[in-house]
Parts: sequence; C-alpha cells; structure tokens
Amino acid sequence: MELIFLLVTLFGLLLAGVPIAYSLGAASLATFLLLGLPPVVPFQRMAAGMNVFTLMAIPFFVFAGDLMARTGIAERLVRVAEAAFGRTRGGLGQVDVGASMMFGAVSGSAVASVSAMGSTLMPMMKEKGYDADYAVNVTITAAILGILIPPSHNMIIYAAASPVSISVADLFLAGVIPGILAGLALMFVAWRVAIKRDYPRGEFPGWSAFGKSIIGAIPGLMTAFIIVFGILLGVFTPTESSAVAVVYTILIGAFAYRTLGLKRFLEAASSAVKTTAMVMLIIGTASMFGWLFALLGGPSALSAGLTTFSDSPVIVMLLILVILLILGAFMDMAPLIIITTPIFLPVAMDAGVDPVHFGIIMLLNLGIGLVTPPVGSVLFVGCAVGGAKPETVVKTIWPFYLALIAILLLVTFVPALSLWLPAAMA
Repeated sequence: MELIFLLVTLFGLLLAGVPIAYSLGAASLATFLLLGLPPVVPFQRMAAGMNVFTLMAIPFFVFAGDLMARTGIAERLVRVAEAAFGRTRGGLGQVDVGASMMFGAVSGSAVASVSAMGSTLMPMMKEKGYDADYAVNVTITAAILGILIPPSHNMIIYAAASPVSISVADLFLAGVIPGILAGLALMFVAWRVAIKRDYPRGEFPGWSAFGKSIIGAIPGLMTAFIIVFGILLGVFTPTESSAVAVVYTILIGAFAYRTLGLKRFLEAASSAVKTTAMVMLIIGTASMFGWLFALLGGPSALSAGLTTFSDSPVIVMLLILVILLILGAFMDMAPLIIITTPIFLPVAMDAGVDPVHFGIIMLLNLGIGLVTPPVGSVLFVGCAVGGAKPETVVKTIWPFYLALIAILLLVTFVPALSLWLPAAMA
C-alpha cells in the first residue's frame, strides 16, 4: 500500500508539472509521514546521498565544461570538424556531430554540448539554407555523445550509486568505442537526410587550413587525454582529475587562447554553482526516494517480476531497456541513475552482464531519454537555442532515434564493444 502511494504521488506531481527534485522530495516525505517515521529521517537520507566523496568531481567537471564553452574551445573544434567533414553533402550536419564528439571528450556534458554547439552551428546552418528542425535534430542527438565519451560526470554518479565497486577509469574507457559508434551512426543519418533534402555541399579549405585548425584545437583536446591517462597511470584519482581539468582549462583559456578574462571566469563560476546546486539537489532527493523505495520492497518486487516473466537473459535485458527508455522520457538522468542502478544492476548481473558494461548500456539508454519528450531537457534546450518548436522537431527526429536505438541494441548484446578497451588497458 505504501509503495503504491509513493509511486502514485510521485507521478501525480510530475504530471502536474512539479520539478523532478521537488516531486521526488515531496513524494518521499509524504510516504515517510504515512509510515509514521520521524521527519528527520528523510533529510538524513538526503544528506547521506550527497555526502559521497566521488560526487565531489561533479562541480569541478561542470565548472570545466562551462569554462570550455566560454573560452573559444567550441569554435576551434568546429573549425577542425568543418575542415574534415564539411565538403560532404549536408556537411554542416557532419561537422555538428564531429564537433560534438570532440566537445563531449572535453566537457562530458550533454547540456553544455548542445548549448555550445547549438549557439555556434545552428545560425550557420540556417544561413546556408538548412531547415531549423534538421539543425536541432542533429545537434541534440549528437550532444548526448558527451555522456559516453570520457570524462562524463554521469559515469561518476553511476559508480557512486552502484551497490558493487566499479572503477571510474574502466567506465571512462568503456564509453569510448560505443560513443564513436553512435557518432558514426548519427553522421550517416545526417548525411542521408541531407541528401533527401538536397542540402548544399561544403568546400575543403585546403591542407594548410586543416593543419592550422588541428594545431589550434590541440590544447583543448588535450584535456580528455590528461584526465584519462592521468587516472590510468595513477597520477591522480578520478575525483582529483576533475580539479585538474578546471586548472588546465583556466590555463589554456587565459594563456594559450587568451580568451578567458575575469568576467567570463565569474560567469562560468556562477553558472557552475547554479548547475551543481540543481544536480546535487536532484541526487539528494533521488537518494531519499531510492532508499524508501528499497525499504518498501520495490527493487525485490520488480526484480522478481522480471525474472518471473522470463528466465532468458536476452528477454530480461530487453525488458530493462524498454523500462529505462520509458522512464527516461519522464525523468532526468541523474535521479534515474541513483534510483534504478540498485534495482536493475543486480538483475543484469544475474543475467551475466558485467557492471561496467551495464553502466554504458544505462547511460546510452537514458541519454536517448534526454532527447525524448515530455521531459527531455536536451531536446528543449536545443529547441530554445535553435528557435524551433519541439512538436516540429519531434516529427522529423525519428531517423536519429532509430540510429541511437540500433547502437543501444548493438552495445547491449555485444559486450566486447564496452569491455575490450578497459581489458586492454588493464
């Protein structure tokens, strides 16, 4: 009875338009009072959910991503991608995906990517005759590549939420190949749609310009290599690597590119504080909800239902994929990772899925949810930046959805795509 009350209250608040953090907190608090537990308990659980050392990396990675978006790194990555892919049919679509892959490798944030790439490339696309819905479709689906390509703060949240110990470095490495595959799939779809709509072909600027664009982008691209290889070589921990990313970004912004002044630094710091506060509030209320959900037997009931439905590992994993896709359409990624990881990871492990592999499956799955209405945060940010209506964008986004779902199925049932690189680097 209490479990039903918890879920009905949560979804009722969400349907009423209450923000996700407040919905999770209010539903949990109401259920705690219904159970007769002291009101201090939910706030203790909320504090415990945020008081995790690994989560200290989140504000630093958010800050680093915001600094990168304000110091001209995005524009330099666009120039590299334009020189490499711009001459194909609908070349700016290829440029968008390629630049988003590179920006994801240095920011790790889907929202930062859609903001940076959207503000840079969407006006260029419209000026060249591209439709607004195409520009938004390419930008928002490419933005979620930052969730897979390291460093990604969502991988840190997954590792913190996992009931078993998981190496963040292994997660970083595991996302590389799936992220590249997803990027190539989106490039192919962008190219096919561009041919169908007869978008213009770009021009190759010449090898000299190509070389100069790469040299100009190297300092920014080095961020990802410093973080990943610094962790692998034991120079610093994943949490410490986030602080290294901030310091390095400040140095290249102030001295290499000379685009980071005091005003931009303070703007990035203010934005990072707001984003971090929002993310940590969501994590705290999601932890409260997840603890209560477990107390009421929700995970065991759901696990029993899945295994009762079928004992086939393939069917069980397909059911998990469908459930996560549906949930991702209604809730943001951070709370879903906190709530669903303790529920589905044991079930997946019983089906023979490695925890690192399942992390990549979950992140890609929930990343698709970020561009799926009605609560797709990246979708609505992209529409706001691109000046397009969400209902118009959703009507033409289905080829990109199909490409991402195909990669999701491939990554799910071919574990080597996620696990080969961590094993090779071990």
